[in-house]
Amino acid sequence: MEQMCRILIVDDETLVRQGIKHYLNWEQYGFEITGEAANGREALELIETVHPHIVITDIVMPLMDGEEFTRVVKSRYPHIEIIVLSSYGEFEYVRSTFQSGVADYILKPKLETEELLRVLQKTARRIPSLQYTGGSGEHAVTVESVIGKLVASYDVEYDPDIPRRHFPYGGFCLLGMDKGRSSVKDKTAGLTDPGQELADSLRAALEHVVIMPVPADSHLSVWLVNVEQASYAQLLAKAETLAQSPSIGQPGAGWVASHWFRDFGQLGSVFRDRLMKLLDRRFYFPDALLLTEDSLPQPAAAVALFDLKRFAEDMKREHFEEAFQSLRDQVAGMAEDYSSSASEFRSFLGNIIFNITILLGGSGYDVKELDKAKFAYFQAIEEAGHVHEATARLEDFLQEADRLISLKQQQTGDDNMKMLLDYINDHYSEPLSLTALAKHFHFNPSYLSTYFTAHNKEGFSEYLNKVRVDKAAELLRSSAAPISEIGSLVGYSDHSYFTKVFKKLTGCSPSQYRRKH
Repeated sequence: MEQMCRILIVDDETLVRQGIKHYLNWEQYGFEITGEAANGREALELIETVHPHIVITDIVMPLMDGEEFTRVVKSRYPHIEIIVLSSYGEFEYVRSTFQSGVADYILKPKLETEELLRVLQKTARRIPSLQYTGGSGEHAVTVESVIGKLVASYDVEYDPDIPRRHFPYGGFCLLGMDKGRSSVKDKTAGLTDPGQELADSLRAALEHVVIMPVPADSHLSVWLVNVEQASYAQLLAKAETLAQSPSIGQPGAGWVASHWFRDFGQLGSVFRDRLMKLLDRRFYFPDALLLTEDSLPQPAAAVALFDLKRFAEDMKREHFEEAFQSLRDQVAGMAEDYSSSASEFRSFLGNIIFNITILLGGSGYDVKELDKAKFAYFQAIEEAGHVHEATARLEDFLQEADRLISLKQQQTGDDNMKMLLDYINDHYSEPLSLTALAKHFHFNPSYLSTYFTAHNKEGFSEYLNKVRVDKAAELLRSSAAPISEIGSLVGYSDHSYFTKVFKKLTGCSPSQYRRKH
């Protein structure tokens, strides 16, 4: 019987990969899509597993582009044929790949079913070991291709006998593992594929079970298990026991299991709506060996939205202890609320790091080093395998910010200055003067003037005007009060003087500012 030609698709655009996979019933023409990757680095790992005859690769990709990937593949695996996808402006790259030995190339804007099929058939016939004839239409639709289309949300018509022939038992469940950040290290660490090892171990331990791999992103390992409902609990218990094995339950990775379902046609919806949500929730339950919907605890009470305005106000007033404690309380509450996605949690931490850096810089702190470091914190949070690791990275940042704050306060003796600034922030609407401020705090007026200038980037009058204008701008944005009344509310008895100061600090008059905002 003619051997199927195995194809690996490499492109950083998910829609392109999915489109190629589902252009045709490839099996009918003697082809099998055995895997897909988003860049050359991922693809090199997959080659060892799926052993493709042909690789279809994009040119422009992150981490490892198609040009470098082609050179490496032809060096390590000269028997593998490569077809390059390119855009009009990438001819120089394409020419360099031909020097490495690619079989053919196709322009992406002209990527059509007939052209792709023609190039694949032509390339497959060049492979001596394959004995490909192609185009016979004698290859039956495989159950693997039906599974792939269902989980990829494509409408697929299939003969009901196809699942019946392969799955003799009463229903199904899905087992999934997010190999996460450990997947890149698997090969160099000499570890076996945890998904394959779990599948093999379950087959050996249970009599009435059929297990098949489900196509998914390279960082996931997903398996369809055909089992009777009465044996479902036994399957879960055995899978949880096996997950204790170091090679199956790897650090930074974890297993989930869907509910048992009877209808094979539900596979796609269970994969998307149940299994993928469970995999996302593993972020909040790193210690669970096998997470199921039934094992999830009662959801914690929803956490109120973080009061960023109040947090910013505390930061501007340099009430750092109160600001950071309110943030820590918020993050602790969010860490208990697994109804939020992992991406939402990570996004909040990244945004707050960005805001703290901006607020400290705006308050006169030297944040050059903190500003450089924030990108490393963003990446560390994005790569965190679970909620406690992500929270720990935020705590590292807060401690770094605390050191920066303490350094400035030690250098400037800012306790008295903080007291003065707090008083101005609280009493800006009153007829404040340097003399009145000195009297209130028992300072000599001339000394206070010198002290204020030495310990603050603005003098007393400049700082007071800045506070008043900031408050006026807030009122102009949020209220319909007359401009003359707003000037009075923030401490200016003379309307024309208020307008003059406002324009000097903002670049526009109060009325222009209101229209803009």
